Amino acid sequence: MKFITIAQVVVSVLLMVSILLQNRGSGLSAAFGGDFGGYYTKRGVEKFLFFSSVFLGACFIGLAIVLVVLQNK
Repeated sequence: MKFITIAQVVVSVLLMVSILLQNRGSGLSAAFGGDFGGYYTKRGVEKFLFFSSVFLGACFIGLAIVLVVLQNK
């Protein structure tokens, strides 16, 4: 159970990093006219960060469920 807890901490740190590194396309700049108003597709590193965030989020939820199940035994 200690391994799962350590894995969850590592996954949570990686998840925070991947979310913080993503491009902030529609923040306060959109309110002040900084938004270009067009649709674009994610490419390269931005696409990798997006999919890694989704994967790490799913891993975090899975690890949390496993920890709850193991603690209730």
